[in-house]
Amino acid sequence: MKNFLHLLIASSLVSFQSIAQVSVQNLLTENRENPVGVDVYQPRFSWQLSSNERNLIQTGYEIRVGEDGNTLPNNNKLIWTSGKVQSDSSVHVSYQGPELKSGAKYYWQVRVWDNKNKTSSWSEPASWQMGLLRSSDWKARWIKQGFQEDTVLRPSPMFRKVFAAPKKILSAIAFITARGVYEAEINGHRIGDAYLTPGWTSYNKRLQYQVYDVTPLLKQGDNAMGVTLGSGWYRGYIGFTNNRNFYGHELALLVQLEINYSDGSRETIGTHDSWKSSSGPIRSAEIYNGEYYDARESKPGWSTPDYNDKDWAGVQRANYPYDNLIATYSEPIRKHEIFKPVRIITTPKGEKVIDFGQNLVGWVIMKAKGHPGDHITISHAEVLDKNGNFYTENLRAAKAQDEFVLKGESEENFEPHFTFHGFRYIRVEGYPGELNSDNFTAVTLYSDLKRTGSFSCSEPLINQLQHNIQWGQKGNFLDVPTDCPQRDERLGWTGDAQVFSRTAAYNMNVNDFFSKWLKDLSADQGTNGAVPFVIPNVLNVAIGSTGWADVATIIPWNMWLAYGDKRILENQYSSMKAWVDYMHYQSKNNLWNTGFHFGDWLFYRPDDDNDGRAAVTDKYLIAQCFFARSTQILINTARLLNKPDDVAFYSALLEKIKDAFLKEYMTPNGRLVSGTQTAYVLALQFDMLPDSLREQAANRLVQNVHSYGNHLTTGFLGTPYLCHVLSRFGHTDVAYQLLLQKTYPSWLYPVTMGATTIWERWDGLKPDSTFQNPGMNSFNHYAYGAIGDWMYRVIAGMDTYEDQPGYKHIKIAPHTGEGLTSADGDLQTYYGKLSSHWKMENGQFNLEVEIPANTRANVFVPAGSPDKIKADGQPLNGNKDIKVIANANGYVELSLGSGKYAFVVLN
Repeated sequence: MKNFLHLLIASSLVSFQSIAQVSVQNLLTENRENPVGVDVYQPRFSWQLSSNERNLIQTGYEIRVGEDGNTLPNNNKLIWTSGKVQSDSSVHVSYQGPELKSGAKYYWQVRVWDNKNKTSSWSEPASWQMGLLRSSDWKARWIKQGFQEDTVLRPSPMFRKVFAAPKKILSAIAFITARGVYEAEINGHRIGDAYLTPGWTSYNKRLQYQVYDVTPLLKQGDNAMGVTLGSGWYRGYIGFTNNRNFYGHELALLVQLEINYSDGSRETIGTHDSWKSSSGPIRSAEIYNGEYYDARESKPGWSTPDYNDKDWAGVQRANYPYDNLIATYSEPIRKHEIFKPVRIITTPKGEKVIDFGQNLVGWVIMKAKGHPGDHITISHAEVLDKNGNFYTENLRAAKAQDEFVLKGESEENFEPHFTFHGFRYIRVEGYPGELNSDNFTAVTLYSDLKRTGSFSCSEPLINQLQHNIQWGQKGNFLDVPTDCPQRDERLGWTGDAQVFSRTAAYNMNVNDFFSKWLKDLSADQGTNGAVPFVIPNVLNVAIGSTGWADVATIIPWNMWLAYGDKRILENQYSSMKAWVDYMHYQSKNNLWNTGFHFGDWLFYRPDDDNDGRAAVTDKYLIAQCFFARSTQILINTARLLNKPDDVAFYSALLEKIKDAFLKEYMTPNGRLVSGTQTAYVLALQFDMLPDSLREQAANRLVQNVHSYGNHLTTGFLGTPYLCHVLSRFGHTDVAYQLLLQKTYPSWLYPVTMGATTIWERWDGLKPDSTFQNPGMNSFNHYAYGAIGDWMYRVIAGMDTYEDQPGYKHIKIAPHTGEGLTSADGDLQTYYGKLSSHWKMENGQFNLEVEIPANTRANVFVPAGSPDKIKADGQPLNGNKDIKVIANANGYVELSLGSGKYAFVVLN
């Protein structure tokens, strides 16, 4: 019996230790899982700690890197080991080893030590594949079609090459890019699952290439590669006034296939004079206008080695540079959700229309069976008009039609290749037979960003608002943050991206997405520091409009807060500084009151404004506020990057900017010359006022809100901060009233009108079911969805402190309000899952939180005193894992380590 007890105790200890053992998981290289195509000389590693124990902190780590995942444990074959590093860093830890080689594949592992005196096992190996690091690494040559182009339709050229792989293949990597957009195949199989590659950048300065592991597609013996090009953003219609050929007139292709054989030899197959070219079934493809596909012109088997290409033309060399080629930094566009028709209707005009139930971005896949030459046209629309007819007037000049001509052989499948549409409804013309929902599928396209955040609450209309926010982001994050996805625009408007960036960073991991886009901003920024209206700058205008151009400072700073990514600040610092200097040079006596500005775009203005109720805010007042905000961000960044001279200079400048604001825009009694919500919101959000005048300014803001019947009147620039300012100055109840307002103008008005995305205007669809001005009336425009940031950071209460951003030091401070009885927020951070769930039940406040390992949190529980709080069912003062920090302003502040906690506030 005694031996049995000893055995039981020993086995229990072993079991407990195995449960408590820290482990390492979710390894990332440059924020991605096992990325292929990295041209960063010092890649950064991130990992997560996992343990069932509370208060877990990493105290040290060791990283090892090798060129063979199977030999990582063999120290003799490592190219670098960090040795044990005493540090709690587990996010964005830089490689510090020997120079990395172009095209090489590397493997890495990490193990950690924690504050419980435990050491993890080595993690499972992760990997990354290098891109081509130097221009000289490109052995392939740019080629273009060798036949005369139809300059009206401009059909998509097709390129092919047959080649032999005479020996057993060990691995094969393809590097591909184009001037235009491309789809590639090997031996009849598509390469990768990305669309509209190589994506959209400032092509003449930064052209991305993609890297693919194509080993499974090749075979020993004869092989063939085929690539089809489309005009895309490169030379298609883009911008306004029929702007075409912005980056160039001719499409071109660059492919480099590197094959490694099992005998250690290597061979490179690249685009060269020996390739062939032809046109094919894609007779025309434009982003705005859609695609024309004639199946009678298809070439079955064209990317296989046995295909007869005797009628194909040769190719021509294209004289394009290689020094602007860069690896792909952000996630590519991929297919995502699919939607089947929810109803098929005949409109009062007799149109055959399919409703997919969701305003989405992508295209329709169609099956049809008919005669040779049957011509089917699919038109796209976001809404039906008041009478239930198909409505496309708000698309302006965008044709938004896909046309398919049948070959007439059995059932045929059609889908576009080089376009996309914003739509909920399609009109189908020329279809052979009755429309059947089985034959139509809508598929979404957007950048393959990891979904990180969720939010739900007790109010179904707010849940629909959150749905609309997320779908607005999905539909407009197609390689660049576009303003809208449906009309003849679809541009990377800087103002829209700026106001939405913090909300975006909650819903999805946009770290690399914005990092890539900001590099294009730097590339297109004027030599005088002015930031263009859109990025990439296809409007050829670089006039610094306040609130739009401040994207240069605001998004880098928001990415620092959301992800703790210091490299973005390092990369963007010169751009940030140039923008602040531009404002400084444009100002006189530190007052910026010159130049063109969009102002508080699309603010509230009644149709028949007889008594001056339109919420017009002085554009130069707005400019002065953003001048101060960008300067403050620059100071913060300079301090972080250890630039003391810049800190001193811009700190002195900031004082002068605020002094100039007070002299120009505020009366001695604290009244602003513009009495709008936006004026007071920006002045308070950006700390333009002395402490003594802030409370009265906040009261004036509240009075303004009440004077409009508890409605907002803000436009693009005031809306993101409105509820934040109200909460900051003790008026969360008013913020809740605004959020829950159901009549125009409000966030919920579009929801009550059936919206499934965020609208460009507060009243895109008026209460009488007529439309706003069709010249600018998008029904998928995410800017006003910036309220999401307040919902996540204030209602759910999840935020990050600036001393350790990226949720290394977490703040959880939920705010309840009349109209909600519960709210749940969950966020996947780089450290792990962060949660804040609260509910009011039987008169008691309940809060459940989850804090990821290797972080700490300050949790604010709404209670009058600590003795009113139970933690995990026990009195607070008896819990060794929780420390009381303060008791003020109706909250008890607690300090917590990692783990799950449940709090109840007693009556």
